[in-house]
Amino acid sequence: MTVHGQLDAVTCNAVTKDFHSLDLVVRALRGVDLQIRFGELTLLVGPSGCGKTTLINIIAGVLTPTSGQCLTLGIDFAKLSATQRAQARLRSIGFIFQQLNLVPMLSAEENVAVPLLIGGQSRRVALAAAREQLSAVGLSEFARQVPSRLSGGQQQRVAIARALITNPRLIVCDEPTSALDAKTGHRVMEVLKTTALEKDRAVVVVTHDPRVHDFADRVIELDDGVVRAHDQKLTDNSDS
Repeated sequence: MTVHGQLDAVTCNAVTKDFHSLDLVVRALRGVDLQIRFGELTLLVGPSGCGKTTLINIIAGVLTPTSGQCLTLGIDFAKLSATQRAQARLRSIGFIFQQLNLVPMLSAEENVAVPLLIGGQSRRVALAAAREQLSAVGLSEFARQVPSRLSGGQQQRVAIARALITNPRLIVCDEPTSALDAKTGHRVMEVLKTTALEKDRAVVVVTHDPRVHDFADRVIELDDGVVRAHDQKLTDNSDS
């Protein structure tokens, strides 16, 4: 589908990424070609060290490729300054970190409001929006609780609410269910799947968790820094 003139949310062409350590060069990505489509939840899978986290950091504009090109929502982050990249991420990309990165001394609603506050929104408006977003993920009654008073699954849903608060068109998740039991992980993936169903949004999930595969529209397998397979689950039979 085409959204705002774009066919895909993300397009990577021959993307490589090298890391330097003393006299060593480690090539984490070796020429990645892939597309992430709007209206879909895409899983990135593969063994540890295959380049999944490096790839999503490039997709999210945190890292820039050594060579090749990655267009995210039509933006080539590699051509932007550090300040421009940060502003573009804040406007358009929601990132759910494996370690969640919730601020311990802030309440759930304050944690969710952080991106809006950084963007210059007033505290009153930001907190009201945060409470609405927490309600959408089933946590309205926990808005005033600090993270230490919440379960792991509740903390994960706070992180999802924070990622969604700016209404980003791309949600990027790093192992969102790795520390959760099956029931809680299922609920987290249901929230992400519902988000992905919106036609002008896309969700990318890096995971080692086979329990979440049924939620995917597509599964992309990485191995040794390259894409090994595209599984076009629940989609049409058009070419990738």
